[in-house]
Amino acid sequence: MTNPFDRPDTDYLALVDDRRQHSLWPSAVDVPAGWTVAFGPAKRPDCLEFIATAWTDPLPTSACPVEHRPARPAPASPDASGLQDAAPQGSNRRRDSTMTASTPTVSKPPTMAGHPLFGSLMDLQKDTLGTYLKALNDHGDVVRFTVGPPGMRAEFYGVFSADGAQQVLASSAQTFSKENRFLGELRQSFGNGLLTSMGDEYLRQRRMLQSLFTPRQVNEYGSEITQETGSLVERWRTAPDATVDVAEEMTGHTLRTISRILFGRKSDVDAMVPTVQRNFPLINAYAVKRAFAPVNLSRKIPTPGNLRAAKAHRELYEVCDEIISTRRTEDSTAPAGRNDMLSLLARARDDDGNPISAEETRNQVLVFLVTGHESTATTLGLTLHLLACHPEVQARAHEEVDRVLGGREPVAEDLEKLPYLTQVLKETLRLHPAAPAQGRITTEDVQVGSYTIPAGADVVVSSGVVQRRPDIWEDPGTFDPDRFLPEREAARPRYAWFPFGGGPRACIGQHLAMLNATLTLSVLLQNYSFTAVDTDIPLNTGITLRPTSQVRCRLTPRT
Repeated sequence: MTNPFDRPDTDYLALVDDRRQHSLWPSAVDVPAGWTVAFGPAKRPDCLEFIATAWTDPLPTSACPVEHRPARPAPASPDASGLQDAAPQGSNRRRDSTMTASTPTVSKPPTMAGHPLFGSLMDLQKDTLGTYLKALNDHGDVVRFTVGPPGMRAEFYGVFSADGAQQVLASSAQTFSKENRFLGELRQSFGNGLLTSMGDEYLRQRRMLQSLFTPRQVNEYGSEITQETGSLVERWRTAPDATVDVAEEMTGHTLRTISRILFGRKSDVDAMVPTVQRNFPLINAYAVKRAFAPVNLSRKIPTPGNLRAAKAHRELYEVCDEIISTRRTEDSTAPAGRNDMLSLLARARDDDGNPISAEETRNQVLVFLVTGHESTATTLGLTLHLLACHPEVQARAHEEVDRVLGGREPVAEDLEKLPYLTQVLKETLRLHPAAPAQGRITTEDVQVGSYTIPAGADVVVSSGVVQRRPDIWEDPGTFDPDRFLPEREAARPRYAWFPFGGGPRACIGQHLAMLNATLTLSVLLQNYSFTAVDTDIPLNTGITLRPTSQVRCRLTPRT
């Protein structure tokens, strides 16, 4: 194949799975057989994409020892049926670039039809995920949305393919900044912690906190999780009519569990839990409303909404600051080896050896509380609901738990021995990812698929859409944990499933979330069978996905 980029002084970009390599053509690039590799000028959208058939040597100028990959079809037009950009079923090739094998025709993404005055605003407010799925079906992988009335109209771009998600979150993450309006509102609500920090500050915090979330450290919290779940089991024995709202119960349970992991001491947990329960829903709704409003007044203006939010923030901050202050005062007499996260934060040091400040400690604690309990609560509540609606799946989960545990209390090391329970949780996260969309803003003009998104544009990547694509997931609306058998997982694109995000901003607490969910579910299934009372569960997206009605299940004790 003749080299189409015949400029030896040009810096060319090579993409090899998640690794980015720069080289001057035709310098050597090591590519394992079967991996995807793409070559092209680093600052130009045109590129060639190949599947390597052998480990490549220095590339000759007149030929290339790789198989030529044909161009993919363009996204479907509004009146076309079916979905484009399909990953071949049964293939284990994981594509890592949206660039095609011939110079593509680059154009503006299609625009989602909406209300003449308000665009897609009301559709998104009514059913965000449904609107995104319709946009994918009508227009393809990249869609432009307009929101709001003329004169205050905003726009953003939805990216709904696995390849596009990998580009935005991982392989081209430097082109898609997280610093958007929504993040700014979260920062004002919860401080500049790991969730909301950016750039060098984020990297500093991530390095400093990484040791708190290693599998070895997280596994030490297994007993805290199972003990808290044991208390829940006992309380359920007196539930009226043997019926509980599992969504509400899991919210309270995960909040107590995360508070216990964070603070260790029961008195601190008892102080923090009701404060969060009372104030977090208001702060959540306030931040989301401001993030998506066309125009906002300053938070300092004494409107009723601002005053209510300020009071909620003040109460949350005061309780958190009091716990931190007391703990720091007691630090000199604290028991050796205290292992709750607050104690670990007190011992953490940045790259220069400086300890974490009281304010930053509070910011990190609030981030851990918010992200650690809300998302896991959603996953656990909806998992119990899905098991209650699918008795054959519940029976298999009961069998595995009984066989592996034999009636004993589960421990962290049991996770790898409970593969079906893990599959159940993964399938729940596929259907109902706790964070179904992630926002970014482009730092320069960028090509995604065959479309150009301009610099400064808001971009939304939706795991809730990609994880329901019928060209990746057969019968995507069906609950089927066997989708996550190892051989079936390996056949899908890398970003077909990404409920914890990906790339440099991937969730640092993924292992803690899965440990918490698996151990909690194990203990509950040891003690109860679940039958669904409510079957139609409406969901709403705030900071996280949440049911908007009761999710009741009837409990049958297992003897």
